Amino acid sequence: MKRRTVLGAAGAVGVAASGVTIAGTPALASPAPWDQVSGILARVVPPVFPDNTFSIVDYGAVGNNTTDCTNAFRNAIQACNAAGGGRVLVPASGVYRTGKIHLLSNVNLHVEAGATIRFRTDTGSYLPTVFTRWQGIECYNWSPFIYAIDKTNIALTGAGTIDGNAAAGPWFGFDSQRGPDWDALQQMAVDGVPINQRQFGDGHFLKPNMIQLYRCTNVLIADLDIRNSAMWAVHPVLCTNVKVSGIKVFTRGAMVDGVDPESCTDVHITGCRFDTGDDGIAIKSGRDTDGRRVGVPSQNIVIDSCVFQGRWGAITVGSEMSGGVRNVFAQDCQIQAGSSYNNFHVVYLKTNQRRGGTVENINVRNISGGPSDRGVVHIDMNYSLTGPGFGPIVYPIFRDIHIDNLTVNDAPYALRISGISASKLNHFHMTNSTFTAIDTPAPQVSNATDVVMSNVRINGVLYGDPPPAGVRYQAESAVISQGVVESNHAGYTGTGFVNLDNVAGSYVEFSVTATAAGTATVTIRYANGTTANRPMSVNGTTLNFPGTGAWTTWGNASLTLPVVAGTNLIRLTSTTASGGPNLDCLDFAGPSGPAPVDYQAESAAISQGVVESNHAGFTGTGFVNLDNVIGSSVEFSVAGPASSLVVRYANGTTTNRPMDVLVDGSVVAAAVSFNGTGAWSTWATKSLAAAIGSGTHTVRLVSTTINGGPNLDKITI
Repeated sequence: MKRRTVLGAAGAVGVAASGVTIAGTPALASPAPWDQVSGILARVVPPVFPDNTFSIVDYGAVGNNTTDCTNAFRNAIQACNAAGGGRVLVPASGVYRTGKIHLLSNVNLHVEAGATIRFRTDTGSYLPTVFTRWQGIECYNWSPFIYAIDKTNIALTGAGTIDGNAAAGPWFGFDSQRGPDWDALQQMAVDGVPINQRQFGDGHFLKPNMIQLYRCTNVLIADLDIRNSAMWAVHPVLCTNVKVSGIKVFTRGAMVDGVDPESCTDVHITGCRFDTGDDGIAIKSGRDTDGRRVGVPSQNIVIDSCVFQGRWGAITVGSEMSGGVRNVFAQDCQIQAGSSYNNFHVVYLKTNQRRGGTVENINVRNISGGPSDRGVVHIDMNYSLTGPGFGPIVYPIFRDIHIDNLTVNDAPYALRISGISASKLNHFHMTNSTFTAIDTPAPQVSNATDVVMSNVRINGVLYGDPPPAGVRYQAESAVISQGVVESNHAGYTGTGFVNLDNVAGSYVEFSVTATAAGTATVTIRYANGTTANRPMSVNGTTLNFPGTGAWTTWGNASLTLPVVAGTNLIRLTSTTASGGPNLDCLDFAGPSGPAPVDYQAESAAISQGVVESNHAGFTGTGFVNLDNVIGSSVEFSVAGPASSLVVRYANGTTTNRPMDVLVDGSVVAAAVSFNGTGAWSTWATKSLAAAIGSGTHTVRLVSTTINGGPNLDKITI
């Protein structure tokens, strides 16, 4: 039986059970999920348009920020479509006021740099109502500001601006008035009211999205500055082949997400920047009864090279996910402090007991930065459980979630999983990640199985399964009082386990070593084949050991304890007449190992580069600006041992500036990407695995293209 680990804070302990089946469906993880990415990207092919241009000016538009250009947009789009397609041009140096814009097939609405589409603030400009989804439920409502339904080959492009102008209109006032309408819509869904009878719009308070493309195929949204939406900014629904590239989204207010692909297939979101008042990217698939009725998942979604500056989740799934979400891949993104506030969570998966649906094969890697104001990774299966709700209880399924190489600074916690006892999250693996300045370092896990952490360092403390050498202590080698060593139940580690007598006071005492004083996380591997909790006192703190289902099924329970430098005795004492569970081993994650050490680039050996201090935000006394040539380098002299290094850098261009990383002359990471950070004064980090032994070593970063490397501030090992 393969060992799995569940880590949890005291009072929030999960139980591991391998091979868990939920709702009759086996929990299976792809052996190599990232192998799917190349196939997804090969299918995401942006539409191509005929070389025809239809300027809105030729149809009566005036860019004076006053003239109503609604008819000009409509007529230009219709002419473009009638001609077989092309580009509808919004020319530079104008602000074009308009009501709703409805796109047609084979039309690329292109907003030139210096041009702005600014939307009108009167609600009548967004009537009559259109078929839409509002927070995951189908209905007829105000037209989104830009809308298309059942169209093929459509695009929104250009370096110009789309300004929803929402704060100047009535939309945010709707937030305090929408309650009765929202309740009515949810009840209509439960009652099966036909969609054409779910009429809202005029006289109602369900505000519209900015850009909603419904049941469209071959969609491109690229390079635009999208600002001031009333609700979700970019909302493709039931679309296939969608690319969102290089856009900037700025929103403030409530329910103003950045990009929300809902029930979409084959989506690529790349190179975007989100400074939002709500989730940056939120993947959805309908809500509750109505979402399950439609029953279309969001699937095959790739997110890369994006920057998130707040507010709620950067990379989010839910909470409207009742149709299911699967095959999501997010990588090479940055978390940065925002202009008004910060991201609350880096990875945020949210659902509750009415959603139903399955979320599976969610993969996140190579995300760096901070802060994260409410916690880095938060999986909440009890999200927004207030009031009686609408519709039946239908438990969702969450499984097969993989997090790798997160490097995040400054957060209340690194990991919190809040599962549902009747439908536990299954298979969460976090690897090769570093979290610093974490207020509550111990992972907090409840109602989850197969939760594995490997090479995860939180505030310098290493968590892992299997644990690093020297931190696993076998129960059969400990001091035993009123108990025996046995090996008649499979699945234990070492040579056996301890079966304690069924009396209060039976105990096992471990002698463990901490290299420094501080707080340690202690994880006990145990089996309890009964249905009754068998609590134990761990150095005076009560820890629960609930049933694991069988004596051959091993679970884990964790708590934190204060420790002193040197030898510490940890005694687990039965507190009831039933005695304790069978005890296999104790994993000790103490304040051990060397603390991370910074090495400033300005103090390193520099080849073809100079030390500068003209861009703010560096540490130390400056940074290294490398020459724009292949081979420019910085070489650090470092002291081991270390298992990883973190490079702090800035790249004010939009071009990747890759570098080779060498340890003692040997390449340990080739052509490492250092993507644009948005500005030379915006600093990011890149975390790399690098086995560095004891003693003195060299770490050299070498530019591999004629653009040279990024500006280098420091490395941390």
